[in-house]
Amino acid sequence: MTRDISELLVDQSGVVSRRQAQAVGLADHEIRRLVRRHAWTPVHPGVYADHTGPLTWVQRAWAAVLVAGPGAALAGRSALRAIEGPGSALARRDPDPIVVAVPSARTPVAPAGVELRRVTKLGAQVQWHRAPPRQRLEHAAIWVAAEAATDLEALAVIAGLVQTRRTTAQRLHACLGERQRTRRGVWLAAVLDDIAEGACSMLEHGYLTRVERAHGLPSAVRQVRAQATLGMTYRDASYGDLVVELDGRLFHDTARQRDRDLDRDLDAAVEGLRTVRIGYGQVFDRACVTAARIAVLLHRRGWAGRPTPCGPTCAVSLAA
Repeated sequence: MTRDISELLVDQSGVVSRRQAQAVGLADHEIRRLVRRHAWTPVHPGVYADHTGPLTWVQRAWAAVLVAGPGAALAGRSALRAIEGPGSALARRDPDPIVVAVPSARTPVAPAGVELRRVTKLGAQVQWHRAPPRQRLEHAAIWVAAEAATDLEALAVIAGLVQTRRTTAQRLHACLGERQRTRRGVWLAAVLDDIAEGACSMLEHGYLTRVERAHGLPSAVRQVRAQATLGMTYRDASYGDLVVELDGRLFHDTARQRDRDLDRDLDAAVEGLRTVRIGYGQVFDRACVTAARIAVLLHRRGWAGRPTPCGPTCAVSLAA
């Protein structure tokens, strides 16, 4: 076997196409001999792995890109899976088909386990130097958010990426603006505007839109940087001396995190601040009741305004 093909197999996690093998000098009869000796195993037509065991996700991804032919790249959820790596939540869905984008002028046939999408102006969306080539994070995220089954799932995708600082709301907004048509595009643009204001998690966005805005509460200052005993911290929503901390179970379910939360609440109390903690139930199941109670706390601190009911049966009306 030539040194060139060995290096190619290393670069591509042990997966190679017949076209690539021929390009570095292997003849068809040599490829057939490698398959016959079980040195190479067919994965898709014209694509081989250099072992006979189960394929890793990365090997499946390489095989999908190679079988799709020139100009192909991982896209959508598969691009995000490649970017986030084996420790991501997406890694738990490895059996999902590998999603591959190809230029719109091409019409390859998708083999089993591969989902092909034709994309206009694909070249500008792809990081070709990555292994395997993949859509840029922002393009993949907008794609996945647009195709999510629910708005909450879409919000979880983009908010999660911003919250972990993998991208910014501004970059996602710019990417969205480059697309001619996007499912729930207007909604996504509005959500990204909110996230840019500081509502950087699904729970925070829900509080902003369902509790605060929907009931005419004053606008909080979000993600307020504060020095705490255990280091720098950020307060989710601050109304002067009232602090609202939004506790999503995803980020606050360990003993260590709970300890840090209690410590920062104690720091806030030392500063003369009142802290209340709100979770998913208060925001998504009982938003009106929550708004009414936040309004009471604000009135006790000097707010002269009045909350507005979001409908005829709103708890804010009943409280008034």
